[in-house]
Amino acid sequence: METYPVTDISPDMSFLEMLDVLNYDLVEKGEEPIAFDHDCREGICGMCSLYINGEAHGPGREITTCQLHMRSFKDGETVYIEPWRAKAFPVIKDLVVDRSSFDRVISAGGFVSVNTSGNTIDANAIPIPKVDADKAFDAATCIGCGACVATCKNSSAMLFVGAKVSQLSLLPQGKVEAAERVQNMVEAMDEEGFGNCTNTGACEVECPKGISLENIARMNREFLKAEIGSDK
Repeated sequence: METYPVTDISPDMSFLEMLDVLNYDLVEKGEEPIAFDHDCREGICGMCSLYINGEAHGPGREITTCQLHMRSFKDGETVYIEPWRAKAFPVIKDLVVDRSSFDRVISAGGFVSVNTSGNTIDANAIPIPKVDADKAFDAATCIGCGACVATCKNSSAMLFVGAKVSQLSLLPQGKVEAAERVQNMVEAMDEEGFGNCTNTGACEVECPKGISLENIARMNREFLKAEIGSDK
């Protein structure tokens, strides 16, 4: 574990801006800067995933690391920063982890096959009940940051996969491939080494988008229906 003193930090700085200041100081001293992931810095992309003082994305709720500000910490406080800890998220360097396992789970079934050969149908052509549309939209807010995995004692990805399965299974466009989708995504999730759900609900608490545990329950129901009706 390395300790780095940082001074002249404004309480209005974001957590990533504080890391920028630290890295600038390290480069000025001829030392190696700390590697960490970041991209949009608007709480959208999910890249800035850090375990801060024992909490995914830090002490705030329903915010990402880039939305966390230094006023959340006391002046002179020691802040402990770690990368995500999970078998399926191997550390690349410092605070950067490889989350391509999520990409492989999505490629296994997190999509809807659509004819784009010029015969596409207007999105509003199929009436969808508002309740279903709202639930699908809520599930779609998942940004795939991996906080649920990092927080879970079993490194489970069921909240992530549940959100992606729900997002599509709730809409008529996704029902055609629903059974095959959930079977393939759950299989891919298991192959990547993610654990099973602990039923403690820590993933929902730490999720920066507040994804509900209801999505895990929906995924389990979809999986059970698919397995019962499967010819495999």
